[in-house]
Amino acid sequence: MTTPGATRSARVRARNLLIIAIAGLSVGIGSFGIVSAVTTPRRTTSVYDPPVLAGQQIPGFCSGGFYARHGDAIVLTTTPHCASEGQVAVAPGGMMLGVFGPTAKDVTCPYAGHTCAASDMNYLIVAPDRIPWGHLNEVDLGTGGYAIIPPGTKPLACADIAIGDPVEIDGRGIYRSGTVAEKGDNLKPPAEDGSYFPCMIASAIQIGDGDSGGAVLVRGIPGGGTSRSYGGSLGFTPLAEGLAELGLDLCDTPDCDLTPTRGSQ
Repeated sequence: MTTPGATRSARVRARNLLIIAIAGLSVGIGSFGIVSAVTTPRRTTSVYDPPVLAGQQIPGFCSGGFYARHGDAIVLTTTPHCASEGQVAVAPGGMMLGVFGPTAKDVTCPYAGHTCAASDMNYLIVAPDRIPWGHLNEVDLGTGGYAIIPPGTKPLACADIAIGDPVEIDGRGIYRSGTVAEKGDNLKPPAEDGSYFPCMIASAIQIGDGDSGGAVLVRGIPGGGTSRSYGGSLGFTPLAEGLAELGLDLCDTPDCDLTPTRGSQ
């Protein structure tokens, strides 16, 4: 499925923020407890080697969003909550996963003393030997199976997402689903994190530490990345605007229109 106008910018104001109680905590480093036991069936799909980290936890960090291209480099979207530019991602055991790139930023920020961005996003430049060639257009939803991104799919912008749309996430290996509950802007005072996002989307899906940056599918389409907890519920920012600010192109083919540097798995 594709949607038109995925590159449009949307600035939507809601009444006082979202209908879900505002906790304002960064999901990746928030102090609230991890969601208690959630009963889910066992996964029935295999894990590739190297594994698809889109939709799964980046070992030692938060969660992976979607694979994308930055020129000829393969990157994995995530969030600056978990790592800053230049930080090296090394999995437990010493395996290098990649290096984190810059954070999405709106240079025309309308609020003095704030950091503004269309989406709460950065990316991991994936180490060559950790690229899952042949599967770059997939999102691993664990027990929810692999979501395939068909050729020509356009990432969703804020304006493409409506109240009531179905939502799926899987950070930390726990597959969850729900619906969009509210949309609004997110302005935090400098005394807190000083961030401003013109579009924050809420769903009553429970989240916990480590979910930040994870892939959010809306109507089965790449729609955003996990950004905030509102009373323990999901807040995410839209994907299309974040990709545009970072100069990224969503991978919608198995090798992202590149020649693999190693055999597909």
